[in-house]
Amino acid sequence: MLENFKKLNITLGWLVFAIATTVYFLTLEPTASFWDCGEYIATAYKLEVGHPPGAPLFQLFGRIFTLFAAQGTSEVAVAINIMSALCSSFTILFLFWTITAFGEKMFFKDENNIEFGRIIAVLGSGIVGALAYTFSDSFWFSAVEGEVYAMSSLFTAVIFWAILKWDEEMREIQNGQLQPEHFSPDRWILLIMFMLGLAIGVHLLGILVVPAIAFVMYFRVAKKVDLKGIILVGILSIVVLGFIQKGVISGSIAM
Repeated sequence: MLENFKKLNITLGWLVFAIATTVYFLTLEPTASFWDCGEYIATAYKLEVGHPPGAPLFQLFGRIFTLFAAQGTSEVAVAINIMSALCSSFTILFLFWTITAFGEKMFFKDENNIEFGRIIAVLGSGIVGALAYTFSDSFWFSAVEGEVYAMSSLFTAVIFWAILKWDEEMREIQNGQLQPEHFSPDRWILLIMFMLGLAIGVHLLGILVVPAIAFVMYFRVAKKVDLKGIILVGILSIVVLGFIQKGVISGSIAM
């Protein structure tokens, strides 16, 4: 039954992705819209310097997408808007898998005795949650224009999904289902660090997932979970967040 759930989980995730992609492509901005979109499109197209603190990774990916447009035309703006639409629909995909991962943790305590009704409930929750976010005003707004928020949301979604994959493998190691010497979950931590570094090149929104990562790790590895530990982890995660913001991002460049 668990194998059937995993197959359905993958299939329905891509179905939700297809729905989101279709919606965003049909409602795509035909040119540059208000706010910073015109600047981002122009600086990505010519690889120029945008306003501080900058979005170099967004501009590099944007430049790649503009190569598929007729140069010097309004297709350049459309190409970057398409990039935002794809980033947003991939965000929906990982959001679906994040929701179902939480549902699996909550309802599939006994993997040998999984009720079909619970599978429907978990997958249904993923569909409802992902599609609700697909059509939410703020997310849909940024999904169809050349702004950094769509790509930043994608990095946030992938990073949080990755820590849940780490948590899943750690649980299997603790239950004796996996051998850590042959199958280390630390690769997910390395992926998260790499993605966090890349996310900084798009928007600082991506690093806000750090406290959530800290709590997932705490609840998995702590021998005893109590209020004191929760408060300490919360404070420590905020300190780490501040260190990344001031020490690593701006401090390293200032040095």
